[in-house]
Order: sequence, then structure tokens, then C-alpha cells
Amino acid sequence: MSTAPFTPWILGLTGGIGSGKSAAAERFVELGVHLVDADQAARWVVEPGRPALARIVERFGPGVLLEDGQLDRGALRQQIFADPAQRQWLEQLLHPLIGQEIFSYLAKAETPYAVYVSPLLIESGQFSKTQRILVIDAPTELQVQRTLQRDNTSPEQVQAILKAQLAREERLRHADDVVVNDRDLQSLHDEIDRLHHFYLTLRGGQP
Repeated sequence: MSTAPFTPWILGLTGGIGSGKSAAAERFVELGVHLVDADQAARWVVEPGRPALARIVERFGPGVLLEDGQLDRGALRQQIFADPAQRQWLEQLLHPLIGQEIFSYLAKAETPYAVYVSPLLIESGQFSKTQRILVIDAPTELQVQRTLQRDNTSPEQVQAILKAQLAREERLRHADDVVVNDRDLQSLHDEIDRLHHFYLTLRGGQP
């Protein structure tokens, strides 16, 4: 007798740069939830020897490589955010490959629900493969402040990234749940804990 393949219940987690989605993701992991990060999958598909990296070097030149052959993400970021057409080309190359990596890994989930974290969850259209969407939101000024503190970048580059990302209002329009992350880390953890219990209840798990 054949058994139907297991289909996980997927929570899509997203938010703009500096919103705190990574901290929220870390809390879900601490709670034992199976999680896949799109940024991590994006690193997998451009590892040395993978076809996508060869295509990127062919397009942008060897200046986007580090001495050890790894992708220099900072150098590539400078090129694509200065040229929307180049950014679109890169997204069209990587999004299908990243999607394959992500949903292959999510299919292995053995927890009541799994979390898929992506800054481009809405823009890429992959939100349609999730059962619910959680947006981590923060005031724009706080997003800029956090990003400058975290990354070796300029205010102009942060503004360019914000401009390239989906408008805050559009992201919130897709949300089933919203956490406003404008306080301390413990407050964020409290909100994630509350939602974790709620999602377990939705899935019939034990809170």
C-alpha cells in the first residue's frame, strides 16, 4: 500500500532589512521548529563549483570573487543595487534554484510546522507555497540604525536596499500575523513564543 508523501505546514517569515527577522528566526529554532533560511539557501547555490556561480562570474567579472574562490557578496551587492536590470537578471537566475533547495529541505520537516525565512518572500511569489505569513515590522529609522550597526555599509547603500525592497505597506498587506519589533530582544522573544503556541494549536500540536 502506497503512502502519500508528507506535506509540511509552512509558516513564511519575512521583513525588511534591519527589521529583526533573523532574531525572530533564531527564536523559532530555539523553540525546536524546523527552519530554512533563504539567505542560507542562497549561499548554498553559489558555492564554488556550482553552475550558478560560474554564470555570475561570466556576467559580472572575476571582481565578484574572493581570493579563495567564494562569492564576494559585498562586491556583487554594489553592482546590482546600482543597476536594477542587473539585479533583475540575478534574481531570475537564483530564485528558481534557491526555491528548489528550500522546499527540498522543508519537505524533511518532522515538526508540527516549519518556518521558511526570506526577505523576498512576497516579491519572489514563494509566499504562495506557505500556509501563513508572519511579518516582522519596524520603523524605517530603526531599520537603518540597526543595519548600520550590524553591517559594514554606508547610509546610502542601506537606503538603496530599502528602496529596492517591497514597500512596507505592501508587505503588511500580505501578513496574517505582524510583530512590531521596536523594543528589546526579550519583547521580541515573548511575541514569538506567543505565536509559536498559537501555531501549534492551529496544527493540533501541544502548546
